[in-house]
Amino acid sequence: MHSLQEQLLSEIDRKNIGNLTLREIGDLIGEKLPQKVKHHLTQLEAKGFILIDKRNQTIKRISNKAKADTLFVSLPIVGSANCGPAEIYAIENIEGYLKISRNLVPYKKGLYVIKADGNSLNKSSVKGKNIESGDYVIVDSENNSPKDNDYVVSIIDGMANIKKYRLDKANNRIVLLSESTKDYSPIFIHRDDDFIISGKVLDVVKKF
Repeated sequence: MHSLQEQLLSEIDRKNIGNLTLREIGDLIGEKLPQKVKHHLTQLEAKGFILIDKRNQTIKRISNKAKADTLFVSLPIVGSANCGPAEIYAIENIEGYLKISRNLVPYKKGLYVIKADGNSLNKSSVKGKNIESGDYVIVDSENNSPKDNDYVVSIIDGMANIKKYRLDKANNRIVLLSESTKDYSPIFIHRDDDFIISGKVLDVVKKF
């Protein structure tokens, strides 16, 4: 471990330094460059040694990495999905991981993350949050039997999209709806179309 990281851990063990500026933290450990302090704090958090809570201005020591693993879950990001017409190809190659607190999304098998592209759901409500372009959408891939008004990721002719689900029994079809400040036409799906439900939307992680 880098000597600056060891000094940071020592200071964190003594007191809360989360309410200090990077320059003030640097003064404690003899480092003049704030960006270097930020780098080593980020490294300590990534390694699971500390937990940084910017909202409450706290930096806490985590006793061991095993404990850190119980606090967070890393969900695979498998690409993008269009929120308008189905225009983005669903390439399920893992592009990275989204690290998120288990208190926000209790972990279960089959969860993945897809990045929203487009704003046809900018008036939607998933746990009180809308879906805007650039947001990360958490999806339960094992829930392939949605109910009316669920938000789903579907694949139409190999193209991924995010929409509100509605079963139109009277006309023997599925309707995929937008909820937007703009006017988007519904997508009507026949049971014989090349169409699958890739999962139900559970939550939204808003872009920064």
